[in-house]
Amino acid sequence: METITISIQTTSNPTILKFEADKFLTNHESFEFNNIDEAKASPLAQELFYLPFIKKVYISGNFVALERFDIVEWADVQEEVAEQIANYINAGKQVVTESSTPKHTPTTVYAESTPNPTAMKFVVNKKLVPTSYEFVTLEEAKHSPLATELFHLPFVKSVFFDENFISITKHDNADWSEITTELRDFLKNYIESGKDIIAANAPKATKQSEADATAEFEDYDDISKEIIIILEEYVKPAVANDGGNIEFQSYDPDTKTVKVILQGACSGCPSSTYTLKNGIENMLKEMLKDKELTVEAING
Repeated sequence: METITISIQTTSNPTILKFEADKFLTNHESFEFNNIDEAKASPLAQELFYLPFIKKVYISGNFVALERFDIVEWADVQEEVAEQIANYINAGKQVVTESSTPKHTPTTVYAESTPNPTAMKFVVNKKLVPTSYEFVTLEEAKHSPLATELFHLPFVKSVFFDENFISITKHDNADWSEITTELRDFLKNYIESGKDIIAANAPKATKQSEADATAEFEDYDDISKEIIIILEEYVKPAVANDGGNIEFQSYDPDTKTVKVILQGACSGCPSSTYTLKNGIENMLKEMLKDKELTVEAING
């Protein structure tokens, strides 16, 4: 059984802290408990209420959000609470007692075109996965029941999942005008059925957990850190809007070469490698004050 990692996320409310897992904790359902008596449906919430400073417990998707009383500051107890939640989940204990009958939550799926003519972005009105996954073969898709079913459609070439969207790349012999409605209906019915999108035993996602990413970030040199921050703040949001993802791979201080990985709709797009390479390259040159810097874009 793979160990689940818990990362700590602040919120706009200083009394509320999110403890985020790198796997889903509930079957796309949300639970809110104001006291231990209300928490009968969640053994984990009941255990957390034994902590004298816990005021409210909220469990949804891949995170537990806790509201505290003013008797403590989160900075003094958050690491211990994160460890307690991780130990509880990794011991195989039940997080919530959910109905065995899947709840049919109304789902909205709409299609968006992308700069890549072979890729379409399908946006969903709920969180699908805790982090991104990319599958380019049926063999790779064995850890995703949804991706596996998509690959059985004759026109699907690759599948990319991010938090609330799915980018699907088609083979050249299919036309979006003929298959978009079929894909949208298929995705809507699948998600509403409550079936797994990613298997519980799936390996770590393509993105690292927050804790792992933070630890690795600290190992980078100062210029690499600056590059990662620029990509996260200025490039990733725009790329996600186009149904893709970009990841920092490396920086060579001798050649001043930055390598980035393109995923989803950006991977294999006729224009993305050139556009992103030059767009990112110009941005990095300007923000880092280094005209010799170059960017190499690699398809994921």
